[in-house]
Formats: sequence, structure tokens, C-alpha cells
Amino acid sequence: MASINKNFLNLKESYLFSDIAKKVDAFTAANPDKTVVRLGIGDVTRPLVPAVVAAMHKAVDEMGDAATFRGYGPEQGYGFLHEAVQGYYKSFGVTLDSDEIFISDGAKSDVANITDLFDQANIVLVPDPVYPVYVDTNIMNGRKIVYLDANEENGFLPMPPSDVKADMVYLCSPNNPTGATYNYEQLKAWVDYANANGAVILYDAAYESFITEDGLPRSIFEIEGAKTCAIEFCSLSKLASFTGTRCGYTVVPKALTFAVDGKDVVLNKLWLRRQTTKFNGVPYIIQRGAAAVFTDEGLAQIRENIGFYQENARIIAETLDELGITYYGGVNSPYIWLKCPNGMKSWEFFDYLLENAAVVGTPGSGFGKNGEGYFRLTSFNNHENTREAMARVKALLKK
Repeated sequence: MASINKNFLNLKESYLFSDIAKKVDAFTAANPDKTVVRLGIGDVTRPLVPAVVAAMHKAVDEMGDAATFRGYGPEQGYGFLHEAVQGYYKSFGVTLDSDEIFISDGAKSDVANITDLFDQANIVLVPDPVYPVYVDTNIMNGRKIVYLDANEENGFLPMPPSDVKADMVYLCSPNNPTGATYNYEQLKAWVDYANANGAVILYDAAYESFITEDGLPRSIFEIEGAKTCAIEFCSLSKLASFTGTRCGYTVVPKALTFAVDGKDVVLNKLWLRRQTTKFNGVPYIIQRGAAAVFTDEGLAQIRENIGFYQENARIIAETLDELGITYYGGVNSPYIWLKCPNGMKSWEFFDYLLENAAVVGTPGSGFGKNGEGYFRLTSFNNHENTREAMARVKALLKK
């Protein structure tokens, strides 16, 4: 008789954003005359930029010609996209070998799938509040998870604990959901901790393109010693509006090794083996579009989109300032993490906003116990809707 992986029974019955969707659907069904403004799920609204569209159109034509048609491609991605990613990293001082780059269908997939390489006995250190995928994927694997408090006292940027020796550490900077961003000195402390404890840092850099302030690293590999202890995940979803197009990449340095039975095992080779077995690669057409992202023309067009979202973040922040509401993020991040007014709980504030202003955000408690009493708004909408949402919030909370 077949048996199931009982670790799945330890998961919450539904995913955070599924719960939100059900509540919003019920509200809209009961209030068909009201227009809901969504500042909840972090999906982009700006379209693919012209440079990307042109590259994909050209690739489609190639696929329709026997002379240029492509079948199965390399599971780790085409060389032309590797070169484009290498050039992008060089722009902020990081040198990568081509075979350290693995093209994927997005950071979420790789953040989850990378756990295939690690033993169930590993202890996982996760900051709280945190992106739910980090937690859920390790619950599925039956690993012990230790939570590290991220709160107002440490600016939602917890530092390495002196009393916990973890094996796997999840870091996200700029952070989802709080928008907080580590500086060089703070990341160096984490790199030193990982190297001293033989741990691996699983570093989510999906929002690095929103960093505008000096003194903040775009990649963990800007930190000395990171290549012996870190894996970096990045996505074109927020950088280049690829949420529906699907492309990202993971960097696994060849210097990252683990001693097994007296021999050094290179994690890069294990990930290559895993990908060539379980993944067929990203479509050629998508990879051509992705390569166009990193051209001068593509990056210039993409910066306009990012600037568009940053203006939305400014509009949200300005309203919160007027209302005297404490918040984090918004400067180097598309997320604004605010303290619920009047001591409200996260879901209480969600319901209050939805029912009285028809505005949707994300309850902070969905990201962990330290998210209780906080609320996430995103800048991924158009200017008109963002201004409308903030006008409604202002009118509601000034009563």
C-alpha cells in the first residue's frame, strides 16, 4: 500500500494569498457596486519593455524556421543568457563563471527545489516575519525550523544569533515582506557566521533592482567570503515584469563545498545533476527575452518601470506620514510594511480596510508571529489606483 509524505499534514490548510483571494471574492460578490483596489499580492502591472518584446518576436520567428529552430536546450540555460547575467553582475563588482549560473523559471521554484540537496537533519534558521515559501518547503521535508526574531527593535534586520548553530539560513534583502535591507557590514556578519558554522546562506535577491541608496549591496557575493557559504536566487519577475513570462536564475559558486566521507563535494555539481534530471530548462523564446533585459536599451527601459513603482511607494509613504503611521520599506523596496493603527490585529485591519475602503493589502501575521499587528502594501499598481487607494485610506483613518 502506498504511503504519503506525512510532513505535508503539518502545513496550514491553505496558502496565505488563497485566504486573501477568498475574502476578496466574497466581498466583491456581496458588493458588486464597489471597485476594489488591490495593493496586496506582489504582482507587477507594467508590461514587458519594448526591447524584451522585440527579442521575443525575433525568437518566435527563429522557431518557425527550420534553419534556426531550437529543440531541447541546456537545462542550465543558454550561453548567451549566462553572458548577459555575468555582465549584469560585473556592473556591481561581482565576477561569476558561466557554469555558476543556472537559468530557471523563477526564484520561487529554485528556493524550494534547492532543498533537494540538503539532508533532512539540517537545522533551518528563518527570520520571522518571512516569505512563507521558505518555511513551507522545509516543513514538507520534515526539517527542524528555528525562527529568528525580526522586529522594530532591530529594524526587521536580525543579526546572527550567538546561541544557535544553524545549517541552512534564509535571508532576503530587500526583504519580503518588511522592505528592510541589509548593509555591507550586516551581511558580512552573516557570511562570517555561516563560514564559522559550516552553514549555507540561501540568499533571495529578487528585489535587488529596487535598491537606490548607496552603501547597500545588490548581491551577497559583493561580500568577502560569500562564495564559500552562499547561494543566490534572483528573478526577472520584479526587475522586468516576468511574473507571467517566468524566468530567473540561481548562482551556485564552485567554491561552495561540503565534506562528505573525507572528500570535498562541490554543491555546484550536485545542483547541475539535480537540474539535468528534474528540469527541462526555460524555453528559448523566454531566454532571448531575458537576455534583452540586460542590454543597455533593456535596462534603460526597465529603470523607467522601476521608477514608476517607486513613485507609487512614495505616494503610499506620503499618506502614511500624514496619518502618523509607522512603516518600513518603500525606499529600496516595492513593499511598505506598516504598523496597524489603533492597536488592530493584522486580519482585523485587513477586514476593516476591505469593508470600509475596498482596499486590499496583506495581513502581516501571514508572514509569521512577528508580523502580527503589521500590514504589507505593495507599489505594484498604476498611479491612478494607488492614489485612489491612499485617498480612501486617508479618509477612513482620519475619522
